[in-house]
Amino acid sequence: MNLKDEKMATVPVKKLMLSMGIPMIISMVLQAVYNIVDSAFVSNMAVNGEDGLNALTLAFPLQVLMVAVGIGTGVGANVLIAKSLGQKDSELTNKTAGNAVFLGIAIYIVFLLFGIFGTETYINSQTDNIVVSEMGIEYLRICCVLSFGMAMFAIFEKMLQSAGHSLCSTIAQILGAVTNIVLDPIFIYGRLGLPEMGVKGAAYATVIGQVVSFIAALIFHLKFNKSIRIRLRDIKPSLRTIGMIYSIGLPAIISQALISVMTYGMNLILRSISENMVTAYGLYYKIQQFLLFAAFGMRDAITPITAFGYGMRDSKRIKDCVKFGQLYTGIIMLAGTIVLEIFANPFANMFNLSGETLNFCLGAIHIVSISLVFAGINTAFQGVFQAVGSGIGSLAVSVGRQLLFVFPFAFWFAAIAKSNSDMSWLLWCVFPIAEILTVIAAAVLWRKISVKKKLESL
Repeated sequence: MNLKDEKMATVPVKKLMLSMGIPMIISMVLQAVYNIVDSAFVSNMAVNGEDGLNALTLAFPLQVLMVAVGIGTGVGANVLIAKSLGQKDSELTNKTAGNAVFLGIAIYIVFLLFGIFGTETYINSQTDNIVVSEMGIEYLRICCVLSFGMAMFAIFEKMLQSAGHSLCSTIAQILGAVTNIVLDPIFIYGRLGLPEMGVKGAAYATVIGQVVSFIAALIFHLKFNKSIRIRLRDIKPSLRTIGMIYSIGLPAIISQALISVMTYGMNLILRSISENMVTAYGLYYKIQQFLLFAAFGMRDAITPITAFGYGMRDSKRIKDCVKFGQLYTGIIMLAGTIVLEIFANPFANMFNLSGETLNFCLGAIHIVSISLVFAGINTAFQGVFQAVGSGIGSLAVSVGRQLLFVFPFAFWFAAIAKSNSDMSWLLWCVFPIAEILTVIAAAVLWRKISVKKKLESL
């Protein structure tokens, strides 16, 4: 057993989860930087700043989908690699890693084609504003056509994490985020002798940052990931291996993709009330992403640790993963909720919003933030479900919190708001209701899965 495997097998879960989780949290939070930094700089453009912000809001669901496919594929490979390392199956470890690389390339090709042929139809389905439409198409097309860095970083990041090298993946993420932050004002506003590019500049800064992260992750993988060796024959697609990856990763992809479905659907519902409400919702979602992505980071620590323990058939470590995963995620989200409630005005005022949009955004911060602790608990449940091979359980949590318990209330509250504009705040109540109902369902589901898989008696 090498040093990393020994660490995964013997270090107490409460310590291991923090040592692995903190770098992963930082890494995931930095992913939120790409969208929020772009939005901050674009909203402060001298001309059409709020239109630019709205354009980025309309592009956001598709960007979420891109990340969902990449990360979900990475999660499938992550869990399978961690489990095979726990079982000391080096052949499956290497074959999984190689096929994950193949899938990363395939993912890029799909979004390249969408960038060329699908962006105009997608953006125009959400707006009749010509200025917003043109900006949204420009921004999204660049992000799709040049998404190679995003797709490949998602794969190598998870490979590093699966073998316990979460610090390396965090450093790679930091390098990309810093690159994006530095390039944004240069490209958007036209600094250092470059022309002013507006939202196109934001897109170029984003994709360059993603490429930097990918290159750094690849270098770290080749240098430090000695327990995973990718040979040319391992990259050759194996239907069996790909099936194993997606038996775990597909529910994770769908779970993440449902965020895209939810935001797209909510954009359409909110647009029926006010276009300013769409902008406010998109902006709030990007602000709260820092906390949601922190929960995703902890989930990404929960998943390989639990999967390793499951591979060892160690019931105590599985129980500890559930207990400390819920505890740590809940603490993170509670602290974040308090910060958002206290600093709601400074956060909203960063983006140079108009009166109505600003009021909508403040309303979203104060009401939707109530849901964050419950969202964290649901996210932790998803990590455990994925780790024990219950992708359906993870998917069920996502369907509940982002679809089943969202849209019925959203349509109902929207009908009330249309008849009485003073009741528009009801739309923000959809999210706390959905998260609370999902927590109850997830707890019941986990109990049933524990009995079915005999986790109590391992």
